[in-house]
Amino acid sequence: MPSRDALPPTPRRHVAFAFALVALLAGLAGCRQPAGVEARDDAQAAGEPVPAARPVDAVYVLRDRLLARDGVGFARVAVPPAIHADLRRAWRDGRSRWPLDELPLDARIPAMLAALQAPDADRRLMATFRRQFAGADADIDQAVRTLMVFGGEYVQRDPGYSADERDHAAQAIAAVGRWAIAAPLDDPARAQRFFTVLSAAAVRSGIDGKAGWPAFAALGMTQSLNRLSPFFATLLAQLRQQYGLDIDASLRSLRVSLVEQTGDRARLRLQYTLAGTPIDTLATAVRIDGRWYLADYVQSAQRSLGAASPPGR
Repeated sequence: MPSRDALPPTPRRHVAFAFALVALLAGLAGCRQPAGVEARDDAQAAGEPVPAARPVDAVYVLRDRLLARDGVGFARVAVPPAIHADLRRAWRDGRSRWPLDELPLDARIPAMLAALQAPDADRRLMATFRRQFAGADADIDQAVRTLMVFGGEYVQRDPGYSADERDHAAQAIAAVGRWAIAAPLDDPARAQRFFTVLSAAAVRSGIDGKAGWPAFAALGMTQSLNRLSPFFATLLAQLRQQYGLDIDASLRSLRVSLVEQTGDRARLRLQYTLAGTPIDTLATAVRIDGRWYLADYVQSAQRSLGAASPPGR
């Protein structure tokens, strides 16, 4: 059974690096704290985002945290306070890496950082790029098409995805695939800027990729998200500047409507545009202690803790 951490063999692995990161951002964009604002663990910190009071706001509060580049706030409003506290403890113990495990290829994040932090990383990556893909537009297009098929298959087979997540992921993979085929991914000049800027951002994160997940456990959830956030923000900017993929525009296009509500459970319709492709999908929100949360996020957070399904499932 394919897993979220699986990758097709080389040379498709090199295209998979960029392609999977884009797919990752389609579901959960990289975040950072606003400039000059230091994240605090205190749940009553001034100006902290408030969890959703209405079903549709279960999506909008998350969208707003992403646009605000507030990754710590995203994690806080995505799950109830008690689960959030458990997650923080589990991070320190090395038992959870939620919300990072919402992302495709999440297990490869330390290795990715390590590769980008290596001496002369941009030069080495460019050497690989020139050897494999410079001017090879047809080869890249075929690799992207292969990844679209591969990604669609493991999303459909992985039991960690709900039916709604499978539908959403299938649409996102198709949209990102169409973007990737049209994007100038074979352009050496763009690739050089991309790798140089991303490598510097990985070094600035201060997270030792070679140390693996224990480095994240030592930092804890809040500091890990804070240190990763500028890296993902840089990635977003480079995807927009070099390749024309504007994730923020997708987030701003989001429209959420209530399909039905029965007690503490609601069905939502999400519509937005990703890389020029309309996305139309459904999600479930659940009310816990008077606040609304996306059920899939709560369930996956609890699963990372080894807990039972959330109320309303």
